[in-house]
Amino acid sequence: MEASIIKIGNSKGLRLSKSIIEKYKINDRVEIILEKDRIILKPIENPRKNWETAFQKMHSENDDQLLVSDVFDSETFEEWK
Repeated sequence: MEASIIKIGNSKGLRLSKSIIEKYKINDRVEIILEKDRIILKPIENPRKNWETAFQKMHSENDDQLLVSDVFDSETFEEWK
């Protein structure tokens, strides 16, 4: 497949067809990987996708407790005044 480089303001860009965007599930951003004589575009998934649901499940199962006690419990902070 061949694609043209297009002018976008003071920069240049690469236009991807709708079929490529849909096939590879590209949303708003891609990771650009430079490898030897290749440029690889990799779709970026939302890294925090479904976190809210997972946190709610953890809370409902009481699995959201601190593993290490708070480090500031025994601090007096007098030296910082």
